[in-house]
Formats: sequence, structure tokens, C-alpha cells
Amino acid sequence: MGALEIGLLFVAGFLSGAINAVAGGGTFISFGALSLLGVPPISANATSSIAQLPGYVTSTLAYWSSIRKVLGSALLLALVSIIGALGGSLFLLWLSNDRFAALVPWLLLAATALFAAGPWLKPVPAKPGEEQMSNRFASTAVQFVTSIYGGFFGAGMGIMMLATLGLTEGGDYHRLNALKNLLSNVIAIVAIVVFVSGGVISWPGALAMIPGVALGGYSGVWAAKRVPQTAVRLFVIAVGLFLAGYYFWKG
Repeated sequence: MGALEIGLLFVAGFLSGAINAVAGGGTFISFGALSLLGVPPISANATSSIAQLPGYVTSTLAYWSSIRKVLGSALLLALVSIIGALGGSLFLLWLSNDRFAALVPWLLLAATALFAAGPWLKPVPAKPGEEQMSNRFASTAVQFVTSIYGGFFGAGMGIMMLATLGLTEGGDYHRLNALKNLLSNVIAIVAIVVFVSGGVISWPGALAMIPGVALGGYSGVWAAKRVPQTAVRLFVIAVGLFLAGYYFWKG
């Protein structure tokens, strides 16, 4: 990997970290950059997962005070997330690159549609003084499905999880976002362990992107206060549609 490729991946990592901090959807950038540089699709997906982990960790630490209040709910959801992410990531390794490549444009279209619908997938806030009753079975079942998707592909996972947790867990946005950040870590770590064990990580690509993701995540906090989220959202949607079209054309 030459200096130009390393520089491009660093920039892609920076943009993906910043976009995740502002609006979510940064995985489109990291996965797309690796794909366009010729990294096989399974390896690009796995490498993108490991590159995004620093951002998940820092966002979880920022919500730690809120996470301590929901540990009772988080432990059960974390357990089903481990099982689901393990299944999803193992299924990815079972597929050949050709089979996964055939699925990628459809996955990208679905994730792009989910991302575009994000503003309308907001949880219903609790009424003042109303006690929120969680439907434990529905919550764990939906989280299990979400974690399978997260272990397998992951683009749009955070938006999906925030929406489903809002429907099944209840509570205010900060409680739900704290849970989402914690569970994203769990899913990402399980998937990364599987991908590293399977030998599908492009380590030069990961090492080029991780510093950019860390810097982008930090800068994204500043940008979130100044850049209109609508502009960022439109950019991510355009990238998702471009990548889907690229994979349809390539296939």
C-alpha cells in the first residue's frame, strides 16, 4: 500500500469518524474507500468494523454516567447482542467474496433507505410522570435480530438500534443513546474477534484509517454544532447510492 492509498484511507477515516459524530452513517465512507481501492468486499467490511471501534469506545465513555443507570437492561441486551453478532459475523466468513459482493448493493440500498428515514425513526418520548414498562421479550428479540445484522454488515446499525430500542425499551433520548452506544461496542468487539480469527482484516488499511477515525470523531463534536445535519445526511445518502450503483455495475 503506497503513500497515496494510505493518505486516502486516513482522510476517509477522518470523514467517517466526523460523520458518525454529526449524523451517523460514517461506515459508508470507510467501507466505500476500502472497496474502491480494491480490497475484497468481506475484508473491506471487516476492516471498516475494526476502524470504527475507537469512535464507539469514546462515545460510550461520554455516556458512562447514563449507562450505569441502565445496567440492568443492558446486561440482558448485551448477552443477546453477543450471540447475534457472533452468528452474523460467522455467517459473513462462511460466504465467499462473490456471494457477499452480490448482496452488498442490496445491503447498501437498505442501509441508505434506513439512514434517509432516520429523522422519522425517533422514539416516542415518555409522558411526564408515566412509568415506562419494557416488553422484555420484544426488546431482546429485536435486539438479537439487529445484532445479527450488525455482525454481518453494520452500516446503519446505530440508527436501526436507536429506533428499535425506542419502541421496545422506552425512556428519553439520552438513555436510549447510551444503550445504543454500549451495545454497538459489544457487537463491534465480537465481530472484530471473529474477523481477526478468520484472517480477513486488511491491517494496513485498518492502521491507516484508525488515527483518522479518532481525529474525525473528536472534530465531529465541533462540527456538529456548526454544520447543518441535513447537509451531512444528504452527503451520506449520496455516497450510499453511489456505492450501491458501483456494486450493481461491478457485478
